[in-house]
Amino acid sequence: MIIKALGKDGHDEYEAHVRKYGTVFNSLSWLSLFGDKVSVYGIYSNNQELIGGFCIYRKTKFGLSVYCMPPFTPEVGPFMKIDAKNTSHIADSWKEAVSLIADFIEGLPYSIVAIALNVHVRDTQPFIWKKFKVAPGYTYIIDLNQPPEQLWGNLSKKHRHDVNKAVRDGLVAKQICDMRIVRDLCIKTFARQGKEINTLDLDKILFGFSSPDNSYAFATFDGGVPIAASFYVYDRSASYAIIGGYDHEKKHHGAGTLADWEGILHARKLGLASFDFEGSMIPGIEKYFRGFGGQLTPYFRVNKAVLPLEVALKFVRRDLF
Repeated sequence: MIIKALGKDGHDEYEAHVRKYGTVFNSLSWLSLFGDKVSVYGIYSNNQELIGGFCIYRKTKFGLSVYCMPPFTPEVGPFMKIDAKNTSHIADSWKEAVSLIADFIEGLPYSIVAIALNVHVRDTQPFIWKKFKVAPGYTYIIDLNQPPEQLWGNLSKKHRHDVNKAVRDGLVAKQICDMRIVRDLCIKTFARQGKEINTLDLDKILFGFSSPDNSYAFATFDGGVPIAASFYVYDRSASYAIIGGYDHEKKHHGAGTLADWEGILHARKLGLASFDFEGSMIPGIEKYFRGFGGQLTPYFRVNKAVLPLEVALKFVRRDLF
């Protein structure tokens, strides 16, 4: 195998593999939103056949060169076509591919590397051997191959109570086309939390990328006023919760829960196999996601920094470095 930058002549074949083996976050329509800060690489077999790929996003922060995931993107890949049926041959293929990726990233002119791998990638030994710090992250994935009654029964008692109370109080959750509702509530939420949000990239996703073929949004209304909203993107098999917002001034404990519940049901109506909350290591958010009854699923985060920067980072992000 070899790794090289994806050329324009390989776009069609790359996209065909993404549709079959990758996720929406590997697609060129998604990655192109972030301009030349994103580099897309192909994984090629020894006979020059394109079999997979991954991406890297580069940004500069405080004068440091940081390689990470693109904004609002939960993973860099990789995805790969493997024709082998033998278990050991499949393992060999992944080992070779991940080894090449680890070598490739190690060769980048980085100050900091902080990436997450696709949830299906289990072999991270090559990164460990290269002295990267590999740490687990967790997401909750809901199996949508269940009747709505079972999905409802899997919700926590609190989530069922919050949804029922929202309905009793006259709140209504419905699918929306006006993505300005999502934008405004997200900005309001980030401002209340004292966090920054990249509105430029958010706008690219909501107004440049979003279409009925790849995404949808639900909002909860109180007397016709939107007080919570969630935005999801999807591919051939899964829906992913990307971002949401909440009007704290008109708060209702069930508003966000009701919107996400309807978002889950809509994913099932689309015929998708799963719904992925895309995880969080923040205890309060993790508890909220857990309440929807999904399967706790690990993925791997890979991090490294040049010395002595790595030593300094251990004091502020010991979980990652």
